[in-house]
Amino acid sequence: MPRNFLFDLDQTLLNFHASEYKALGIVLRENGLNFSDDIYEKFKVCNKSLWLELEKQTITRTELFIKRFNYVLELAGGDISKLDALKINNDFINTMAVNGVLMDGALEFLQKLKAQIPDCRIYIITNGATVNAKGRIESTGLDKFIDGLFVSEDMGVSKPAREYFDIVLEKIGESKESCIVIGDSLSSDMLGAKNAGMCSVWFTPTGDIEQACAEYDIDYTARDFDELLSVLKNAVKSQ
Repeated sequence: MPRNFLFDLDQTLLNFHASEYKALGIVLRENGLNFSDDIYEKFKVCNKSLWLELEKQTITRTELFIKRFNYVLELAGGDISKLDALKINNDFINTMAVNGVLMDGALEFLQKLKAQIPDCRIYIITNGATVNAKGRIESTGLDKFIDGLFVSEDMGVSKPAREYFDIVLEKIGESKESCIVIGDSLSSDMLGAKNAGMCSVWFTPTGDIEQACAEYDIDYTARDFDELLSVLKNAVKSQ
């Protein structure tokens, strides 16, 4: 019977974009550069494409960090020959770490989940920087509800690779049948669950839901935390 819930972090429990927007504005202004909504939106598009490349293992994490900040520094009016993109990236990550923002209702949802599903365990599975994930989890109070944290930077492998989930299962000492993956990303969370042979819940689905569910073998969908709680309770009962 599933009792181990593997939650993605960003845009599932934490509002990544709100933290990202705030931190990018801070670090660009601290370096005497421009910041605007347009710069942020372009950075977000670039960043997403680079993370997709990392998931496909076509670039390294360091290359991702340098490329995204060389790009945004030029957008913001900087001279990349005089600016250290990797240092500014690290400043950005550290700034995000102390500026966590919860998805609306996330803490209340986790509290209900713990209360209504006996002996359940909540784990975070996330691609990203460890200091960023830990800092935002602690700054928002999520740490009070989770039983473990798995960050790709520490593990040397990223979602959706099966090896990532193999490490998680080994560390928690549980079978894949006892786990449910919950996340917003098709290319990371849902594909990862498919690769690992785990039950999955696509949270806040968008686009052609029927086609995506068929392509990624998605078991359940949920549009908000109330629906997600019902889905997880029913999933546990059905096993």
